Amino acid sequence: MTVYSLTAHELHEKLKSKEISARELARAVLDRIEQLEPKVKAYLTVTAEQAMEKAAEVDRRIARGEELRPLEGIPMALKDNLCTEGIKTTCGSQILHNFVPPYSATVVEKLDREGAILLGKLNMDEFAMGSSNENSSFYPTRNPWDLERAPGGSSGGAAAAVAADEAVFTLGSDTGGSIRQPAAFCGVVGLKPTYGRVSRYGLVAFASSLDQIGPITKDVKDCALVLQAIAGHDDKDSTSADVPVPDYTEVLGKDIKGMRIGIPKEYFAEGLDSGVKEKIEAAIKQLQELGAVCEETSLPHTEYALPAYYLVAPAEASSNLARYDGVRYGFRDTEAQDVISMFRSTRSKGFGPEVKRRIMIGTYALSSGYYDAYYLKALKVRTLIRRDFDRAFAKYDAIVTPTSPNVAFRIGEKIGDPLSMYLSDLYTIPVNMAGLPAISLSCGFSEGMPVGLQIIGKPFDESTVLQIAYQYEQSTLHHQARPALEVR
Repeated sequence: MTVYSLTAHELHEKLKSKEISARELARAVLDRIEQLEPKVKAYLTVTAEQAMEKAAEVDRRIARGEELRPLEGIPMALKDNLCTEGIKTTCGSQILHNFVPPYSATVVEKLDREGAILLGKLNMDEFAMGSSNENSSFYPTRNPWDLERAPGGSSGGAAAAVAADEAVFTLGSDTGGSIRQPAAFCGVVGLKPTYGRVSRYGLVAFASSLDQIGPITKDVKDCALVLQAIAGHDDKDSTSADVPVPDYTEVLGKDIKGMRIGIPKEYFAEGLDSGVKEKIEAAIKQLQELGAVCEETSLPHTEYALPAYYLVAPAEASSNLARYDGVRYGFRDTEAQDVISMFRSTRSKGFGPEVKRRIMIGTYALSSGYYDAYYLKALKVRTLIRRDFDRAFAKYDAIVTPTSPNVAFRIGEKIGDPLSMYLSDLYTIPVNMAGLPAISLSCGFSEGMPVGLQIIGKPFDESTVLQIAYQYEQSTLHHQARPALEVR
């Protein structure tokens, strides 16, 4: 097996034993990027020179006999809405096509201190608004399992890079499923932590009460290691929770006998693809064989999550994106005759159609006379959704559902039908509305494409989510499957 296809924990052992050097590893993954990027298009920026410099620094530490940290020397990449000092951060938008932040996000600084090697920044739906990566203003990323299909979104570049072995792990952001849905489409592991578990400082905001940063990895153990590195309280983020961070690797390998798992009937209703349903039901049987007690339950307000989300998220987006005016940073239309026309033309030319659509929806929902009828009502529905989960978690240790109602669709298939596209996040959105942790991992294939299994946990109980996911993963071979990409 080639080094770029190994997991972070496998590579850690090889670096520690000096079987490979950090420079050899970085070079192997950079070569892989060069070979595959014309097809996959996961990256917007590649930082090859900086990566090799960092790798050399790691090799010097190894030569001195210093202890190697779990992610030290491991090549990784970041979704392009995470600020990186001195490196372009575009959010997949023309309005930030030349923006270079003067500081780095807290998670970026944490990974840098851990010795992880940054390879570059990854493609995404513009300002994280999308479910297919087709809303990137640069180019669509393609699914490594089938280059004619979408990798999911908005963290499509992050999921595709891991699936194609163009990075050992990546960080994405999840507002309504933007880590888990692309992880499902690309057959990798994606974790959305509890809201407040990971600092959002330096994450370019979409919807501030929903956004959360999380890892996309090749297996569950890597997911635990990356979460360990990025979790924790941060004074720079007022929404960061001051909650102790456990050792997530401690629970890996512990059996799940006697654990109670709820299976919400609302997630198996009309709209669920038959091939996906078959694989999810097989996964539930596997969990039962591992000793878990799986029972049908109900989350009655599930059907209202999607419409409530598409009021709350656009409302927050309309507020957050008001800062892009062509004055302080980013793109400015220099042909405008006055300030007002400059604002209007800058936003008109800088934002893509989906971002404009959501800004208009959000502005309308917050406008005088409509606030109570739309935004306030959506917040009340959000409370009902959270209470549904609270009642379920009084009885169950975790909840298991499909990640997406379908496998990856073809590029261009849904781009003209926003509602059909929004339905791709039907099963992930309730988790964000309730602020809960959830993971997606592969549970088989339908139509030759990966199917994602979603495990939802109690607030700040990522440990149980990882424990169940690890037991399921290790009892199957799905995580070992790799797309057969032809190298240039």
